[in-house]
Amino acid sequence: MDLHIPPHSVEAERGILGSILLDKDAIIQIASLLVPADFYDPANGIVFEAMLELYSRNRPIDILTVRENLDDKKKLEWIGGNIFLAELAASIFTSANIFQYGQIVKQKSILRKLIKCGNEITVMGYDEMTEVTNLLEKAEKSLFQVTQTFIQNKLVAIKEIINARYEEFAEIHANPEHVQTNVVPIGYQSLDHRLGGFKRGDLIILAARPSMGKTALAMNFAQAVGNQARNVAIFSLEMTKEQLTDRLICAAMWVDSWKLQKWKLTEEEFARMGDALDGLSRSQIFIDDSPGWSLVEIKSKARRLKMEGWLDLIVIDYLQLMSNGNSLNRVQEISEISRGLKALARELDVPLIALSQLSRAVEWRPDKRPVLSDLRESGSIEQDADIVMMLYRDDYYNDFPSPETAGVTSLFIRKNRNGPVWQVDLKFEKKHMKFYEIERERWLDFDNE
Repeated sequence: MDLHIPPHSVEAERGILGSILLDKDAIIQIASLLVPADFYDPANGIVFEAMLELYSRNRPIDILTVRENLDDKKKLEWIGGNIFLAELAASIFTSANIFQYGQIVKQKSILRKLIKCGNEITVMGYDEMTEVTNLLEKAEKSLFQVTQTFIQNKLVAIKEIINARYEEFAEIHANPEHVQTNVVPIGYQSLDHRLGGFKRGDLIILAARPSMGKTALAMNFAQAVGNQARNVAIFSLEMTKEQLTDRLICAAMWVDSWKLQKWKLTEEEFARMGDALDGLSRSQIFIDDSPGWSLVEIKSKARRLKMEGWLDLIVIDYLQLMSNGNSLNRVQEISEISRGLKALARELDVPLIALSQLSRAVEWRPDKRPVLSDLRESGSIEQDADIVMMLYRDDYYNDFPSPETAGVTSLFIRKNRNGPVWQVDLKFEKKHMKFYEIERERWLDFDNE
């Protein structure tokens, strides 16, 4: 084997093109599998590009239409003219094997990309001037892109997007129960109704002052998603995996967290533990409590989870405890982290919830309800986020709350990139680490606040 010649199969490439010229409907089998860049021979790639264009315009694909398309683009003579097209048409006698040809071409293309990636990583290995963490990030991202090679990252004409969106809308219109396929329901009816669930690729910020209940609410979200047989990854920089699991157990059992920690459970409560633990053990929740997570490390771990299977939700507790491994000032560092988390959500096509602290400025105002400017350390968090949710409880600032207001928590949606902002009231049972809905909801009127 000559290691200097990249893997390729000109015969398979020509078999694909000849099959399409023989049977115009054959392209349907490989239109979503291949792109012109997957062809090793540039001439073959140019012809396939012309065929894809004709296919997208619902025009017949034959020697005459392909020749016309190439001639209009001044590429006909470059590929070898009419003789080349005639040879393609005569090279195959049946289109039955086009999908097998397509798989061969795709596999060879992936191998070439892998070789290119390996060469780039080898060059990085000799770069002693760049931080090792940055080199590892570039190397891993390059390799991840090879594993995701079926996802096409390119400039796309809006007509292609419109066609794809229409098919999605038509499918949902015909089958309304499929509307949830591209979103992750979060288990609270009022939030799911207004937000439509957490959308894949979104960065969601859940912010509050310390001890307001943001970790508990995030765990409630995670538990609801995990119970749907969806995979949830939790990166905890503040609490241990045992502490987080205990919170999930308390919420599942509706038992006092203090009683669980001190092992003061009654016989009846202990009898209920088996069912609660059995239910939790079946939920698809994965927890990593390694201390001092950096942005690079979280990206690496999340990418591996994605490559191992489906990943439906990421939760990070919390943003201000992360670092990006460099010596920038803290505001710049948080800005880089928030941008990196948004990029990670889009790259992995999952919603990402990042918990965030609010600044102490809230405590100095008569009206302590949080607003976007209270996000701690960086305005870029507000800019990068698709949704910003903020928690507020009156009893947090009142030592003697009335029974009617105790635990009542206002969840403010202060930013919603794709919808309205509003407020919904939840009830926080702190001893159970559980939020539940109390069916009280209203729109936010910023002019009157």
